[in-house]
Amino acid sequence: RAVADLDYRPSSAGKSLRLKQSRLVAVLAANLANPAMTTIAASVENALRREGLVMVLCDTHDRPDIQDEYLREMKAQQARAIILIGAVESPLLAAMRGGPTPMVFVSRRDPGHPAGCYVGIDNAAAGRDLARHCLAKGLVRAAIVQGSSTSSATRERVEAIGAEFAAAGHPVPAELRLGPARRDHVDIGFEAARSLSARGARPDVVVCTSDLIAFGVRRYLREHPSGEAMPVIAGFDDSPLNDWIAPWLTSIRIPYDAFGAAIVDLLAARAEGSAEAQRILAHTLVERRADLVG
Repeated sequence: RAVADLDYRPSSAGKSLRLKQSRLVAVLAANLANPAMTTIAASVENALRREGLVMVLCDTHDRPDIQDEYLREMKAQQARAIILIGAVESPLLAAMRGGPTPMVFVSRRDPGHPAGCYVGIDNAAAGRDLARHCLAKGLVRAAIVQGSSTSSATRERVEAIGAEFAAAGHPVPAELRLGPARRDHVDIGFEAARSLSARGARPDVVVCTSDLIAFGVRRYLREHPSGEAMPVIAGFDDSPLNDWIAPWLTSIRIPYDAFGAAIVDLLAARAEGSAEAQRILAHTLVERRADLVG
């Protein structure tokens, strides 16, 4: 009765000290301004809450020093597990790898140990599927606009796309492969489209490694029309909002809302001694009409 009257809760800090483990699970995301990462974080929070666990969410801004700052704090807080959405290599990450705190790498593989615990899609297969779709539509003059190559997802997508176009006899020229002039993905796309326009390039498809990059490409091309037909623009992620705001964007749909359950299941399996190291989720290609406005 006294417990109920006082709304007493046992000290989680004291319990953590005794068990050397807390109810906290840390989620370190590279860029929470990216809707894909916030969707994954929401999915993880739902899955953890069902298991009686509490999520702590941090934005590393894709910087090794900030990532290490949060890793250090989560280690001090005796976090039960650490989930890294878009990790970069950093000194403390290297030191904690293989240690007592379980770590799961999401979307990007472990930058220092690609065979480590991973939840995401098969990015190479997704890249092949998107390239083959473009080729089947007769879109053979491709440009590729990518984010940072520090991301394994980006590298795997770009390599697969380039290999498919080359195998079909339509290799993507080096001058039509554009990387990040800016950090933000929308800005990367905008600047890449500016560069393509300045060079007089006329690709019939611009393949982007994220939908945010595709938005930037589309924005520039709409604001600076060349008088010619706009190229088809394709991307990766396919947020549910695309049906409303990007009816022109063909994209690889990644089931981000299913990531949380897959991550928690993998952590549980590892805790029970399983050697399972990854969960690969299915992607789908969503084709939309390039001639629609948006």
